Amino acid sequence: MKTQQMENIVRRSYQYIAMYNVISSFAMDEYNPMSTGGWNKTYVPTALADHTVRAIARPNNDTLYVPTLLDLRAEPVVVHSPAFDSKFVSLETSAYDHYVDIPLSTTKGDFKKPVRMLYYTDRTRGYDGAPVEGIDKYMKMSGDFAIAFLRIMPHAAEPERLKKNLATMKEVTAKTLSEYLGKPAKPVEKTRFPAFGRDADIFEKGGRYVMQFVFNHTTFDPNDEMDQAVLAALKPLGVEPGQYFNLTNQPTMGSPTIQWKSEIELDESDGKKFREIAEKIAQESLAIWSSPDNPYLFDVFKPKGEMTLEPMVVQSAVGPIGNPADQAMYPGIGTMDGKPMNALHDYVIRMSKDQLPPAIAFWSATLYDAKNGFFIPNDRKKYSVGENSGMKLVDDGGIAIYIAAEKPAGVPEENWLPINRKDQGIDIIMRVYQPDLEKMKTWQPPKATKILK
Repeated sequence: MKTQQMENIVRRSYQYIAMYNVISSFAMDEYNPMSTGGWNKTYVPTALADHTVRAIARPNNDTLYVPTLLDLRAEPVVVHSPAFDSKFVSLETSAYDHYVDIPLSTTKGDFKKPVRMLYYTDRTRGYDGAPVEGIDKYMKMSGDFAIAFLRIMPHAAEPERLKKNLATMKEVTAKTLSEYLGKPAKPVEKTRFPAFGRDADIFEKGGRYVMQFVFNHTTFDPNDEMDQAVLAALKPLGVEPGQYFNLTNQPTMGSPTIQWKSEIELDESDGKKFREIAEKIAQESLAIWSSPDNPYLFDVFKPKGEMTLEPMVVQSAVGPIGNPADQAMYPGIGTMDGKPMNALHDYVIRMSKDQLPPAIAFWSATLYDAKNGFFIPNDRKKYSVGENSGMKLVDDGGIAIYIAAEKPAGVPEENWLPINRKDQGIDIIMRVYQPDLEKMKTWQPPKATKILK
């Protein structure tokens, strides 16, 4: 198989494999502290995320996640979202295809009163889209397995308001339509899911199985260019919608075909090549995201029909499940010398009052290890600087954020992001919630300066 064809397969598959891993981890990973522990269930947090969170690359420490994991095969699912005392709340929805819809948001005037939303797909058995008494909104999903994801600013700096919001989160509930109508839930077909984990691992060892599973549980539009392109890319591997397969003696991506009528025979070296391509794409995507000239800042996390391939690949490789630009934007922070940041050095990021991000709601800056996109472990559990995680402005309204192994003298605790002194790539992503879109067109993110010793 030519490298160009393999790269096309990886690029076309990346959004699906990334979201398969994320959705599976939230629903079924017993080691994920944010797991719902099953389908049609909700996880309710009790505090901001810490470094034990491994379910998603580049999580945040400035809002609280309330994920509901949906299995929409047997019947629709009704999710109740309460009203919140918060200046920023959004409801994101996505299935394996990683297109993002925002059916509810404080930016649209929502969450002032409770809302019951009914979720279903084209394949949901026994439901034809008919209205149901008491349901406020209906959401047709593109996939049988999906996530409905509340992102809530908890106002952590205001103890009483935080306490109130934490209590309100417990009111988020998910019920099958039968349960909502006071009847027993309909039986759900038992399903063996392909293995999930890191994206590169799946591309090497199980990408064909994951993509076949995804194809069988996703709605593809015959008139959508990206839908048709991924179907065409995977067809030579024998992966097509509706094809039966099982997981007995699961081969790796690079193993000889067993059940597929494939035009292409793969061996172990091909599996390693798929992995190399995926890792290269992930590195390239992070470099694009971290660049102050990121061309996709306004173009990611959009609904189906509004995205092109390159921003989709970048968002999937860097960190799935984000908000579109009208809800939040995610500029990366580069360095003054243009070199990647490394934990062997300390850095400072300075912004005057006029240089602060143009956020209508709030902003934050979060530190990650560059390789995996996880928080840097530290005893203070300090991973970001912002209104919720803590920050202290100087007298003129600006701020200096320090990334250092030891807190520099005179620096407020709130503005210090600890690192572990070792040869480790690090990166910082800002979050600008409810951005002023006009000002964002000309605003430049700050750059980190290496502190010389």
